[in-house]
Amino acid sequence: MTLTSASADVPAIRTEGLVKKFGVFKALDGLDLTVARGEVHGFLGPNGAGKSTTIRVLLGLLRANAGTVELLGGDPWHDVVELHRRLAYVPGDVVLWPGLSGGQAIDLLGNLRGGLDKQRRADLIDRFELDPTKRGRQYSKGNRQKVAIVAALAADVELLILDEPTSGLDPLMEAVFQEEIAKDKAKGRTILLSSHIMSEVEALADRVSIIRQGTIVQTGTLHDLRGQARVAIKATLARPPADVRSLTLIHDAHLDGQNQLTGSVEPDQVNAVMAALVPHDMSSLTVSPASLEDLFLRQYDDGKQPAGENLS
Repeated sequence: MTLTSASADVPAIRTEGLVKKFGVFKALDGLDLTVARGEVHGFLGPNGAGKSTTIRVLLGLLRANAGTVELLGGDPWHDVVELHRRLAYVPGDVVLWPGLSGGQAIDLLGNLRGGLDKQRRADLIDRFELDPTKRGRQYSKGNRQKVAIVAALAADVELLILDEPTSGLDPLMEAVFQEEIAKDKAKGRTILLSSHIMSEVEALADRVSIIRQGTIVQTGTLHDLRGQARVAIKATLARPPADVRSLTLIHDAHLDGQNQLTGSVEPDQVNAVMAALVPHDMSSLTVSPASLEDLFLRQYDDGKQPAGENLS
């Protein structure tokens, strides 16, 4: 089968009802995931939720038990060789050839894909402060990640699949990574980004999918997800109420010794809450939308962690 680039309205990634079992354990349980072409899609979930299993199915490393999966218009199980020329993958724990230099590894990976942009390769090596002359056995974990990141970002591919790509990088290099991903995003490259660094996903992702126990439990833009969540408030009151429970529109209301009131409010009740606080001589008010971390934790706030942690 010869694959050709599909039209822009065909998703880069599409799974429907995806099921993957390991014995009696169901790692993926009817997973539906769509990643549009040209978007950065955040893929979030704790260890054991099914992120890495999903990515292995997308890469053709695992075969699903049921459901459908399409990658760049092809079947990742049957068209694995041809599809891998059109994508680049960065895992969270990179293993390099011990006898090859970093530069040789970058070039080898590039040749397995659609080739490398030599100027981009040089720029990325400089930006990530990578010594490409060292052998793979000499690199720290962070530098092994840099080799894989440079190889992926310099490759002439349509899709990047990044599974905890900045694992082992220091904060400065994480910032460089975000800047370089933003450049690829501006060029219209499709990126699936799985990361435990919420600020990274929040800064880069056009849409986010949250996976729990092998199923997507929430998906949408950050704006969409925030529209469903309460906002946090913080107010300073000169004459606070004797009992904060009287402020019935404020959830989890708390008043500290400095007359600082904190709590959360339904988005459509902010104006009503402001009106309710005016009689208490409100001198300041801060309203903050839910962060991506808040939205993520809401899906796991019952304390139940998915089984099969090592099969994430």
